[in-house]
Amino acid sequence: MCGIVGAVARVNVVPILIEGIRRLEYRGYDSSGLAVINGSLQRLVSTARVADLAAQADATRISGTTGISHTRWATHGAPTATNAHPHISHDEIAVVHNGIIENFESLRERLQQQGYHFVTQTDTEVIAHLIHANYHGDLLEAMRKTVAEFRGAYAIAAISTREPDTACGHHGALLSVSVTPSHSSRAATCPIATRPSCTCVASASSSASTACSRPGAVMVMCCCRFSVRPSSASARRRS
Repeated sequence: MCGIVGAVARVNVVPILIEGIRRLEYRGYDSSGLAVINGSLQRLVSTARVADLAAQADATRISGTTGISHTRWATHGAPTATNAHPHISHDEIAVVHNGIIENFESLRERLQQQGYHFVTQTDTEVIAHLIHANYHGDLLEAMRKTVAEFRGAYAIAAISTREPDTACGHHGALLSVSVTPSHSSRAATCPIATRPSCTCVASASSSASTACSRPGAVMVMCCCRFSVRPSSASARRRS
């Protein structure tokens, strides 16, 4: 089963992203990867262990304050570096995904007709391109519009260079989101479980939902967007 971790902070989140998927290694995987925003999208993938991804991160000194990471158990497409997550659309949108999009082939054909170029064998690349096609200044709304077209069971996390302090997620399965523990958070009336000594926060729901997280706030799966002012760690709910 795939594992997903996302982080939004005011410090480098790469160590958080790597530690998050390291803790998910027990679930089994055949590749791993991460993407962060640091002016542009930066992506690293590995078909070895998470330790290899960590070594690549050290060697390249990749850094960013917003990012997503992933461990993949191949379903559509072989376990190759090309098929490893995250997948990117137009150097603007990065996506990681757990589950199956049952109608991805018809969506892929439509996107190809619109000029989108596919380089992988995965259903996940459809998600990245469709979010890009649906993006009109609001990543959360693009995510909501995108998932409305899907059939299947899945969890998704996405980031965009156009909103570099935001990560969005949609889930009907478990989605783990990581934040720096030094940033306090208040998540409206949404229940979350935190461990101050741990960099990972997990939340789950029995029903699918979409949310956004911004610096200092934890993404929880309850159709919310969270934003944080520089001087506070407040959160506001958007219906």
